[in-house]
Amino acid sequence: MSSDDLEKQGWSPRSAAERILMALKMHGALTSAELGARLGTTGEAARQQLVKLAEDGFVGDERKSAGRGRPAVHWHLTEKGQARFPDTHAALTVDILRSISGVLGEDALDRIINAREATTQALYEEAMADCVTLGDRVGKLAELRNAEGYMAAAEKGEDGELRLVENHCPICAAATFCQGFCRAEKAVFENVLGDGVSVERVEHIVGGGRRCTYVIREAT
Repeated sequence: MSSDDLEKQGWSPRSAAERILMALKMHGALTSAELGARLGTTGEAARQQLVKLAEDGFVGDERKSAGRGRPAVHWHLTEKGQARFPDTHAALTVDILRSISGVLGEDALDRIINAREATTQALYEEAMADCVTLGDRVGKLAELRNAEGYMAAAEKGEDGELRLVENHCPICAAATFCQGFCRAEKAVFENVLGDGVSVERVEHIVGGGRRCTYVIREAT
């Protein structure tokens, strides 16, 4: 995903520091040389920015050995850095969900999640009406999820395996409070991608992962 794509979605990394934070969010731990290559600058220029970001607590570093020679320094977002990509109205959302559960009961919360699931599925199905292949549907799903702030991308592995990758979860607080949201989203994916398609979540932000990754397979 390019920076132009991200800006269309409302993510506007203007400064060098913001572009570095965005790159680490999208791609995980990187060396300063790798960051420089991605951002069109030198590794040393990237390293200088990383040092400043580390002093402010936004990034951390880890030395990883790759055989002989000195271990390479890989930079990653800290918890403070992750917080630069906020969960929209997180505290308010959790308070509302807690009130619904406490006052109206768990059944009421389940009904709300199910209603959201049905509405989302209907919208996705309408948007995918002209998609012919599974690859087309996965690509359209990634596009729809991008518009909702999930920083998503459709990927195809060397073995031809399709993946939906979501680098951010704008409802993380709600999903952490009630994982029914995650269950419902996965069910929507399975329903809109078609009969005989399996969706396996292999990385999960709520479970401590850097991102959510879904492996999508078509029955043979």
